Amino acid sequence: MELEEAKSSSLELIETSKATYLTTIDFNGFPITRAMFNLRNKEQFPEFSEYFQKQQNKFVIFISTNTSSTKVAHIKKNPAICVYYCDPEDFCGLMLGGSAEIVNDQKLKRTIWLDWWTRYYLKGVDDPDYTLLRLQPKHARYYYKLNQVNFEI
Repeated sequence: MELEEAKSSSLELIETSKATYLTTIDFNGFPITRAMFNLRNKEQFPEFSEYFQKQQNKFVIFISTNTSSTKVAHIKKNPAICVYYCDPEDFCGLMLGGSAEIVNDQKLKRTIWLDWWTRYYLKGVDDPDYTLLRLQPKHARYYYKLNQVNFEI
């Protein structure tokens, strides 16, 4: 598989994967992985498609979470994370790695917000417990069947 084909397939996988698997490093230095909403999934979150299409970095990832969560505490101590997308039926996956940022820009937090999220953030978009994480990945590893393509972003 050629590099450009891998990048194109990677972006397609980001837009169709049912979940984003986020890995942080815990306080003892061990990886912790959990499933998160895939805000880039066009079917689940069509409201955000236009925003992501306008991004200069097509691989930028946002994850909504609670400020009080352990994942935020992990990132404050060690921002190294990876996210993973997969289609297990087709045996393909994409791992993106880099340093996470905690987004403080209220305008951006309003852009990436859905009203039904009040079940998680009771005070709405201005809830201090509503946080966005941003990953502008530095490296990627795309897997398809038994092939692997590594690339820098």
